[in-house]
Amino acid sequence: MKDSWGPLKALAVATAINGIGDIVLCRFLGYGIAGAAWATMVSQVVAAYMMVKALSSKGYNGFAISIPSPDELLDIFKLAAPVFVTMMSKVAFYSLLVYFATSMGTKTVAAHQVMIQVYCMCSVFGEPLSQTAQSFMPAMIYGANRNLAKARTLLKSLVIIGALSGLILGSIGTCVPWLFPKIFSPDPEVIQEMHKVLIPYALALCITPSTHSLEGTLLAGRDLKFISMSMSGIFCVGTLVLLLLSKGGYGLTGCWSTLVAFQWARFSIALWRLTKRNGILYSEDLTRFQVGKLKSI
Repeated sequence: MKDSWGPLKALAVATAINGIGDIVLCRFLGYGIAGAAWATMVSQVVAAYMMVKALSSKGYNGFAISIPSPDELLDIFKLAAPVFVTMMSKVAFYSLLVYFATSMGTKTVAAHQVMIQVYCMCSVFGEPLSQTAQSFMPAMIYGANRNLAKARTLLKSLVIIGALSGLILGSIGTCVPWLFPKIFSPDPEVIQEMHKVLIPYALALCITPSTHSLEGTLLAGRDLKFISMSMSGIFCVGTLVLLLLSKGGYGLTGCWSTLVAFQWARFSIALWRLTKRNGILYSEDLTRFQVGKLKSI
């Protein structure tokens, strides 16, 4: 719907409620972790209500409750299952990184936790590129006034913006733990482990925004089967490489080198798919990647 203000307002209100609730319930009323859980729950309920209200203002009956038919459930499954597999592959791979880092000792896992948290914080800045592709690409690929040339131009712009963003994020995100490591830990051994992975950390971070734009375009083009299968394959190969490097005694550097390979493989495969002459940005066949027509609410 190309409405970015609705989710932004809901997120801002939910963040404010969560923060104020944590302070009041935990600090002043002494509810501890239970208070934090209640604050989070209330903030999410309010955010959900605001999102449904925003849908209602656009002509959709967001508060209507109906039981989906078997055909509708099948359509939902066709859309959700590949996305679920894709997301779970990413989460599982990051979890494996933590698992292998944990087996290397306290200092190593502390350094890994610092670097992965900074990495995740910086990589979030690439998500708007994916959201932009998912918002604007469908009309260009499947709309009544479809324009594949315009879609390719938009993708090129998103990739260039992603590359520039990646260079900026990679530079800033690398300089902080390199020049100011004591912000995160005063322990010299932890700092030494952090510095060992600065190069693979920067290489993984710089390609992430462009990868988001490519994968967002694949999602917008409904090439769901490919993106789920490719992500599953990359996860399996990455897990095998991670296991071999861990047994080979490469330490935390081996873990982060595997992450570099994981990110660059995602980028390369998505780019190859989108630049194929019979791909979604070049093919005139509208039925190849369609999941099915969903009924109007």
